[in-house]
Amino acid sequence: MTNTVPWSPNALVDLRECLDLLTADGTVPGSVIAHGTLDAEPGYLASGIVAPECGDARPGPDTVYDVASLTKVLATWPLVDTSINEAFTLDTPVRELLPDIPAEAPGGRVTARQILSHTSGLRADTRLDRYRGRTEPLAELICGEDLIAEPGAGHRYINRGFILLGLALAHTRGHRLDELAADLWQSLGMTATAYGPLTRSARIAPTEQRLPGSPRLWGLPHDDNAALLGGVAGHAGVFTTPADLATFATHLLTSHTTNGPLGRWLAHSMQPQAEIEPGLDRGLAWILADEGRIAYHHGFTGTSLYLAPATGRYLAICTNAVYHHQDNRTRLAPLRTLALKAITDEP
Repeated sequence: MTNTVPWSPNALVDLRECLDLLTADGTVPGSVIAHGTLDAEPGYLASGIVAPECGDARPGPDTVYDVASLTKVLATWPLVDTSINEAFTLDTPVRELLPDIPAEAPGGRVTARQILSHTSGLRADTRLDRYRGRTEPLAELICGEDLIAEPGAGHRYINRGFILLGLALAHTRGHRLDELAADLWQSLGMTATAYGPLTRSARIAPTEQRLPGSPRLWGLPHDDNAALLGGVAGHAGVFTTPADLATFATHLLTSHTTNGPLGRWLAHSMQPQAEIEPGLDRGLAWILADEGRIAYHHGFTGTSLYLAPATGRYLAICTNAVYHHQDNRTRLAPLRTLALKAITDEP
């Protein structure tokens, strides 16, 4: 049973001050935080500008951000969940989900559960560019690599497995991953969420400038491996808005209270699978904190989504932190730490 707990005004003031500091010191051009509860309209905190290329445009609920690894929880894992029992189970080896994976391929014995819990033992460095010029299917190339650890042995964050899951979804469901995801998002009313590429506009936050004097990535995925896959991948490539993240979170939390399909998916997600470090566990895709009461996930570009089913609260951070810096994990740490504290603490 959920007892909805409203957001503390002091917590929101602290978050806004942190946003303003990050904007002032050049960590981000601008940022938006969506916050709310399952039974109320979302609120938004915003700071700065979308980017200098967008003129004086201010970021807001409808600003579109490359959310990078939030793709894993916005697209791939929920689509896997809807495929369970239809096409496979979480403990089905990858070689049974994709065609032409040799029986002896090391990665072929990895399961969907191990991929989702980041205990697959697949190589941690993704580097799909190393396969340029090869003629074998991508899944065969990934699965043919030696494992770096025994599957299930321990936690290590790995993107390759989610790439395999994206390929498996397309194969088993008979539609492209972006088509499957679009159907999911449409059913939830997430009208601004899509895989790229997107047409440049002042609504879309640019990210990195890869070469001096060249245009920035703008509506194109920041993740190199997602770009090599045409922008559609199981681990990255999704663009969305703070408003759509609020919609997604509200659906999850509401469904959690009614034991609906998405709520059962969230509850399933929040079953600990592997320890990351003392006090943090990996569920299925999500990171779990506060003794399993909080689920959250980050995106490399500077995004985060936090859910607290027990209190009905959520928080989404949208920034284009890679606009200036690649060391955004360090630079965004104060904001992410504050966000986790804010959603964990009760007024």
